Parts: sequence; structure tokens; C-alpha cells
Amino acid sequence: ADEVQVSDIKLAELGYKQEFKREMGLLANIGLSLTAIGVLTGMSSAFQTALFSGGPLVLFWGWNIVSIFMFFTALSQANRGYSNAAEICSAFPTMGGLYFWTCKLVPEKYVSFLGYVTGNLYAWGMVFTGTAGNLSVALYIASLIQVGSDGQTNLTNVQIAFIGWAVNIVSGILNTIGMRAIGNISRFNVWFTLIGTVILFVTLFAASPAKNNAQFAFFDFENFTGWHNNGLVFMLGFLQAVYSLQGSETSAQVSEEAQNAEVNGPIAIYSSIIGSWFVGLLYLIALNFNIQSIESVAGTSFAIPIAQLYYDAVGKKLALLCIFVIFLAQWAASLTAWTASSRLFFALSRDSAFPGRKIFMALTKESKAPYGGVWFSVIIGCILHLTYIGSAVAYNAIISSAAIGVQLSYALPMICRIIWPDILNDTNKGPFSLGKYGFAVNFFGAAFALVMCVFFILPTANPVTVLNMNYAIVAVGAVLVLIVTSFIFWGRFHFHGPIRTVDISADDLKHEKR
Repeated sequence: ADEVQVSDIKLAELGYKQEFKREMGLLANIGLSLTAIGVLTGMSSAFQTALFSGGPLVLFWGWNIVSIFMFFTALSQANRGYSNAAEICSAFPTMGGLYFWTCKLVPEKYVSFLGYVTGNLYAWGMVFTGTAGNLSVALYIASLIQVGSDGQTNLTNVQIAFIGWAVNIVSGILNTIGMRAIGNISRFNVWFTLIGTVILFVTLFAASPAKNNAQFAFFDFENFTGWHNNGLVFMLGFLQAVYSLQGSETSAQVSEEAQNAEVNGPIAIYSSIIGSWFVGLLYLIALNFNIQSIESVAGTSFAIPIAQLYYDAVGKKLALLCIFVIFLAQWAASLTAWTASSRLFFALSRDSAFPGRKIFMALTKESKAPYGGVWFSVIIGCILHLTYIGSAVAYNAIISSAAIGVQLSYALPMICRIIWPDILNDTNKGPFSLGKYGFAVNFFGAAFALVMCVFFILPTANPVTVLNMNYAIVAVGAVLVLIVTSFIFWGRFHFHGPIRTVDISADDLKHEKR
């Protein structure tokens, strides 16, 4: 009870009324971030990216290098000195997350524009992330059918898209049930991820007919891209690890539903990166030592290329088991993206940074879930899945922009902290601090995020054709243009920074709690 009281008082100090049930404890918080990262799913779904751009060398060493920089980003989001995510989350435990942090880290004259852009960019990034994840669930189902039939049964794009629709609706229902359901799934997923990793690790080593040597598993360099610059190829291989490790900040989006949010939120952010790094390391070792043929994976007809690796390594029956493990993890990870987006739409509309305040601030009676944002995400997801029917290239461009939007949203608060280091003072700080290391952590975290944004828009194959061109730059450019345009014609007249909604002071609330 004391933990809830402290969080309520902190929220009142930030100017917001407590409107949600605080039902999430520390394990559920950590589980939410771990589930959102979805290390088994991200590494599996994007496995071919690094396999063809650097091979086992980039898969293994790229994972470790990227984990360090993503840990810097996570620390930035958690720390009390406001150098990073854990630091900032500790000081501002509100579901606005990256959006609210940006508002508090810039001079007042820039709050309207930078807060608006960051919040909307991240919200749409989460909608697109959930959309991509739910279609990946459909693709895993398609792969299970293909593997089960030895490649004889293939689903059409129409069938895959409509399976995606079904997954979207299930995600909407569960998110409407509320945080208790999401929290239970997140807690379960912590143990499922650990057990699932053991299953995958043991199955690959026990059943694969041939084992690769350490030289191959840790140092073999492959280049299927057509680019002749090995440095470029090496960096392109990083994208798999970056994609796999996004999502640690999700626990910050439910700060107003978490107990002891100013402490548990930061712990969830940085511990989820550490846990994901370790699980991912074990998983990569198993994959690198047991892949039977890179050429076979490159030429696969399976909907998810890594299904071919399992099919070659452990046979049909065990491959079905392994793919089913990843499928369940993918479903849980996708579920949390719209948990985040719905909370972001609530926070943005609460401050008039997004239209439809009555719709997006509406809560279900019992569970206190912001159902407007949930079903708005479902509708957008279903519309985007229709583009997959018409053009997989166009769909992939839209979805690729999600990773770029999320990375830009990570970078903005850190850049603001570097440019305006004196905006905040000691009175604003939370219980988690990086102290004198804050500037360095912010600098390296922001620099890495911006560099990765550049590589996310580069073509991954050469020669570049209409079919293999990376159209993510077009998609993310269109999203940014729409956000800036909406700010010019609507946002600047309505949004001027966070709006105070609490009708009682923090000091009065302290007395009331006593």
C-alpha cells in the first residue's frame, strides 16, 4: 500500500490525476518489457538479415556490441540524473513516457513542437510495431503449415492477411480486458521465454546431424548482399540485433498502472535488456553451431526463413515444436505493442497533443483500460494488413518505418538532455541516477540510435531494383511530413505542453494518504 501511495503522490507532483488501477508489481513490470522486446521472436523473425549480411560473425559479435549500446539507451530511460531512459523514467513515472520526458527536457518555447513530434512519432511507431508483430504471428502459422506438409501447402497473401486480422482482434480483446490480463501474460512469458530458450537450445544441439566448429560459429563472415564493402555489410547485420532489442521502455508506458513506478519502472527497463542479452546469447550460440546450410535458408520457400534452419537441423516433428515455441513468444510480444500505443494515445489526448480526447481517454468500467486507443490500433493494423495483399513491398516499407520511428523517439530525449543539460534540477530527480556518467551514456546512446536510423533506410541488397529497394525512407518521411503538417494546422493551436488534471496538490495528497 505504501508503494502505491508514493507513486500516486509522485504522479500528482507531475500534475496528473490517478485514473488507473495500480495492479502491476515488479515481476509483471519486468515481464512486460521482456515480452515487448521478445528476444526469441525478434532474433528469429529478422535472423536472415544478419545471416546474409555478415553471417555467424555478425550474428554473434553484433549481438554483443548492439546490446551494450541498447543498454546505454535503457539506462538513459531509467536514471534520475536524466541522462537516459531508466534515469528519466525514475524522475517522471507517467504513461506519457518518451513524449512526457521530451516535454520536460527542453526549453518551454520548444515544448509544443518537440513534444508533439516525439509523442506522435512514438505512438505511430508502436501501432506499426504491433501490426508487424501480428502479421509475423500469421507468418509463423503459415510456416507451421508449410513445415507440417513438407512444403507442399502454401498460404496466399490473402489468407495470411486475414489470419493477421484475427490476431489483431484477439490482441484488441485482451488489451481491453485490461492490465491484469496483460500482466498475467507478461509474468507467464518470463518463464516461458526461459523454458523456451532451453527447449530450442537442447533440441538443436541434441538433434542436428552436423555441428559447426567454433571458428565457423564465432568468426565465419558471409555476404549475400551484393555489396562489396565489408564494413557496410557488417553494419547492415546490426539491424537484426537492434530490431530484436527494441521495447525495453514499454514498462514506462504503464507507469500509472504500476506499483512503486518510480523504482520498478527503471528496474524493468534496464534489467530487461540484460536478461534479453543473456537469453539471446544462448540462442545465437545454438543457431550458429547447428545451422546446416546458409544457402538452404537463403533459398527457402517457407514464410519465415528461420523455419528452414530448424527443418534442416532437427527434422519436421521437432521443427514444428521449435517454431511453435517462437510463435507463442511472437504473439505475446506483439500484444504489448498495442498496450503501449493505447496508453500513449491516452497520454497525448489528455494533453491535447492528439485529437479525440473523449474517445482516447475513455476507460472500461472494471479494468480501467483505454479501449479507444486499443481499437484504434486494431483498425489501423487491419488496414495495413490489407496493403500486404496488394503489395508486400509497400507493406514492408510501412512497417520498416516503425523501427526508425522508435529509434528516433529514443534519441530525441537523450539529445535534448545533451543540448540543454541545465533544464532539470535536483528537485526533479528520482531514486535512480547515473551521476557523472550521465552525459557519456546519453551521448553514445543517442549517437548509436541516429546511426542505426541511417542504416535502417539503406538498401540491403545490390544491385538495387524496384523489388528489393528499401522504401522505408519514403514511409518514415511520409509519417514525419504528416505529423509536422498536423502540428502546423492543428497541433500548435491545441497543444502547449502537459496539462494539469489533478485537483489536489501533492502535499494535500500526502496528508490524505496518512
